[in-house]
Amino acid sequence: MNKNNLLIQLFMMITVCLLIISGCSNSDKQQKTFEQFSNLVSNQKYDQLYGLLSNESKRTITKEEFVEKYTNIYSGIEADDISVSRIEKEHEENIVPFSIKMKTAAGEVSLSSYQLPLVKEEKEWKITWDESLIFPTMKPGDKVKVRTMKATRGSILDRNGYPLAKDGEIKTVGINPEVFDKSNREGKIKELAAILDINEERIVKKLEQNKNPKYFVPIVDMMPDNEILNTLQERGANGIFINNKTSRTYINHKAFGRLLGYVGSITAEELEKNKEKGYSTTSLIGKAGLEQVYEDTLRGFDGVEIYIVRDQEKVETIASKEPQHGQDIKLTIDSNLQSIIYDEMNEEKGSAAAVHPKTGEVLALVSSPSYNSNRYTTYVTNEEQQSREESDFADEVNRFSKLYSPGSVFKLVTATTGLEKGTIDPEKQISINGRSWQKDSSWGNYSISRVNNQSSVNLKDAVKYSDNIYFAMSALELGSDALISGAEKFGIGEPLEVGYPLGDSQVSNSESIKSDILLADSGYGQGEVLVTTLNMALAYSALSNDGNIMAPSLVQEENQNIKIWKESAIGSAHLPTLQRAFTAVINEEGGTANDAKISGITLAGKTGTAEIKASQVDENGTENGWFIATDLETAKISLAVVLEDVKERGGSHATLPIIKNTLSDYLK
Repeated sequence: MNKNNLLIQLFMMITVCLLIISGCSNSDKQQKTFEQFSNLVSNQKYDQLYGLLSNESKRTITKEEFVEKYTNIYSGIEADDISVSRIEKEHEENIVPFSIKMKTAAGEVSLSSYQLPLVKEEKEWKITWDESLIFPTMKPGDKVKVRTMKATRGSILDRNGYPLAKDGEIKTVGINPEVFDKSNREGKIKELAAILDINEERIVKKLEQNKNPKYFVPIVDMMPDNEILNTLQERGANGIFINNKTSRTYINHKAFGRLLGYVGSITAEELEKNKEKGYSTTSLIGKAGLEQVYEDTLRGFDGVEIYIVRDQEKVETIASKEPQHGQDIKLTIDSNLQSIIYDEMNEEKGSAAAVHPKTGEVLALVSSPSYNSNRYTTYVTNEEQQSREESDFADEVNRFSKLYSPGSVFKLVTATTGLEKGTIDPEKQISINGRSWQKDSSWGNYSISRVNNQSSVNLKDAVKYSDNIYFAMSALELGSDALISGAEKFGIGEPLEVGYPLGDSQVSNSESIKSDILLADSGYGQGEVLVTTLNMALAYSALSNDGNIMAPSLVQEENQNIKIWKESAIGSAHLPTLQRAFTAVINEEGGTANDAKISGITLAGKTGTAEIKASQVDENGTENGWFIATDLETAKISLAVVLEDVKERGGSHATLPIIKNTLSDYLK
């Protein structure tokens, strides 16, 4: 081999090496540019991303336009957790294939047909940018749109499938300023405020907030059956219009407000608390009642479609998520019975609960006074607001979840426990002199009083005439532990698992009743005994169900499991005795609830007056009146009612018409 050939071969080897080195260098620099691009897109740093663009690309779009385009599109689709990855496959020179994964309002998006074109400028690799780097099929002039497909919130149904709460239509009363402001503006505002029963300032403020005279200005929402709409229909010529609006709607009766509750716009605090549950700043959320308790069941998840629009037409769907509608819940509540009870209570402060003795189904849960849940999706008139203020917002207290001292209705527990323990002989006549009694001188000035004055009474008499002294004596015979365990057989002292938060009943503030006076008082339902009306409706249902108390339920489920909660709360040996005693209260002359007797219907029950006072000599204390009745023949219902502050209204007798009228209607 001559010298020239050696030189040629050496030159060729050097050239190949230089080309390899140059190629490696270019590849490394392209990879560096891609990594910068990936990092900046992933972290949504669009202003810095603009710096990677080629000079030619920068001439087609300014930095401000570039940043605004990325920001609007990515924020509009709620892009998050963006991941950009290079794809290792054969590709054209100076083009880097890559994919993008991101979370969006429509779910996870994964696109793998991206190509990053690179051009060398001043020894640096720059990006030849166009809209295809946002989405592969996107072209200049295209727009990215987001369409929300609204999910329906689940309905709340009564036991017969009647909707108590559902998504429906309401009416929006509003103003077209362009027409409204042409003449007599002040007069029209005054007239509209009077018709709607709102302050004029409310209308003025909404009109002033509107900057476009052609925009419809909503003033109030109202139910479609509101009679005011008929008056307003004729005022279109004055610029007053009525539009339709989708909203949560409720049964149009105050009986259901405290039970159903309502929905409202989510607050910043609620949004933070539920940040992992997919809520947004525009979401509605259950605020009270069943709407709040069953929020996770009732709420729906809106569907979303992200798509590209070109020349006013949809050309491609980037991602789509179908709406997930909320689930309905079907209650055991009889809406007709609920309404009757509430109307009979006449908005007096109190509570009522009804159960089916054979199934444990809760037929009614009433808090009085209550509210119409529609006011939270419509508006509150001045008249209603004034009435609420005068009542010290009494409708904001949920009384069926509230604990009350039961007074004499607790005597069923004491009587049953005494019979079971053998400390009460039902036929034995107990001698009692006078209307007051104390165990011994250790009680000092404290004594127990009764309203009847029989010189001797047996169990039936004591129940019929509601003899406090008899039951105080019985409690002392039983002792603290026996009375507490007897109450537990009726479910008093343990939580009520009914699908709605209720107050926890108790016999005492501690694990025992610490004094004879407190024990004696507890025997007739005073002392520290506290219950809900549902506790007592369940207790008395045992008289109609062979002594058993069924597990209470408020929400119906498929293949509902009807089961006994407290088996033999009243033993079979003593059930007839107690049925006779508590039937005498209503059916026999002289019984404390004889005025509630219904011809042709056999009811067992008990009245009770619970004193709420600071001491025995307190003359300014109040009284709560109770009445409970259960039908023994058909065993369809056990109903408990308590009214607050009945001292000047006949005590517990104030409750008798409520149950008599309700059961006359319900059972006949």
